Amino acid sequence: MTEQKKVPKRIAQTILNSLKGGVVPRIGLPYITVGRKREIEALLHDVDIIADGGASFRFLVGRYGAGKSFLLQTIRNYVMEKGFIVADADLSPERRLQGTRGQGLATYRELIRNLATKTKPEGGALPLVLDRWISSVQAQAVSETGLAPGDPALTQCVDQKIVAVTSAVSELVHGFAFAKLLSMYYHAYLDGDDEKKAKVVRWFRGEYTGKREVKEELGVNLLITDDDWYEYLKLFAVFFRLAGYTGMMVMIDELVNLYKIPNALTRQYNYEKILTMYNDALQGKARYFGILMGATPQAVEDRRRGLYSYEALRSRLAEGRFSRPGARDLLAPVIHLDPLTPEEMLVLCEKLLSLHAGLYGYSPRLSTEDLARFLEIEYGRVGADQNLTPREVIRDFIELLDLLYQDPSLSMEGLLSAGDFPFAKSAAVPDDTDAAFAEFTI
Repeated sequence: MTEQKKVPKRIAQTILNSLKGGVVPRIGLPYITVGRKREIEALLHDVDIIADGGASFRFLVGRYGAGKSFLLQTIRNYVMEKGFIVADADLSPERRLQGTRGQGLATYRELIRNLATKTKPEGGALPLVLDRWISSVQAQAVSETGLAPGDPALTQCVDQKIVAVTSAVSELVHGFAFAKLLSMYYHAYLDGDDEKKAKVVRWFRGEYTGKREVKEELGVNLLITDDDWYEYLKLFAVFFRLAGYTGMMVMIDELVNLYKIPNALTRQYNYEKILTMYNDALQGKARYFGILMGATPQAVEDRRRGLYSYEALRSRLAEGRFSRPGARDLLAPVIHLDPLTPEEMLVLCEKLLSLHAGLYGYSPRLSTEDLARFLEIEYGRVGADQNLTPREVIRDFIELLDLLYQDPSLSMEGLLSAGDFPFAKSAAVPDDTDAAFAEFTI
């Protein structure tokens, strides 16, 4: 059986509880990563491009349980370690890319609320980033001038540096107002005016709804709206780079919620927004900026309701003649996730067994042959070729381990052969669109 280094019990508990509960763990992913080597390498190449001042846009496409969320989370953790700021959000009926009732702005607010860095991976990092940026500018000014903090000359020097640093931002759409608010935040920071700082952060988060209110509180006439929120993400990407970070990665999952929009015109508006983002990335209109979107095959390829119903997207995203399962073009904008092989699933089960045994302090009773037998039974059930995904196998396996640990008199063969051993209760259904809420992958 594969040797695995000791995993801290806190992390092992989080991993097993998350997997059994149907969600991807936020920590400890390297302990259970299996397969996806080529896909990860392709995405990490994009990361290098972004860090060099470029932009990227990729779709991760796979059935429920095929690996989208796990791969997104893996990349999220990796880029944060590399100094990126990450923003992630799941689309829903209330959060779209475009809408008549502020659904696009709701997505922006969720992304900004979830801003995460290496030192604040749980999200809510915007105030921390702003304060760190100001501290670094002040430190640089003190180092260059030798002036003491509080000296008016130092304040003027820092103001000049802020103007210089944000000049690149000012060149972009809405950049002048963005730079003005950054300067406003600095002065509130300097004066210890936490109320003003909170108001500026509220503006950056897109939480103001009326121009009169924002004019009275901040003296600006501009609001982040449903139509232009994406422009502010590009502004943030450039600013974060100027603030000392490597770049910005935006991850949007559950594109199936756009597919499920009943109104055809509304769907088209959302697909048009995706086209704008895609074109910006490929044409160099965005810098230090990456976008990853997760979707099911039907949400992408259905020519009646999916992304391919929008001809401008279909012509850009459709696979070429030579791509096929097992030989995918991973440099294309769409990365199709093929199922994990039985051999990869065996390695994953070994990792989970080692985690479980380490957490509860026992010597594993199951051999590699036992694990292979478990997988043989799992994949041999009726409908497994269509419905079974790593999610269902993992949940079954962790439940099996729990039962064997709690009652040593039980045996794996006895449990698997007792009556009709069913799929996990959250098993994927043939129609992906009916289970959008159940997304979970390994």
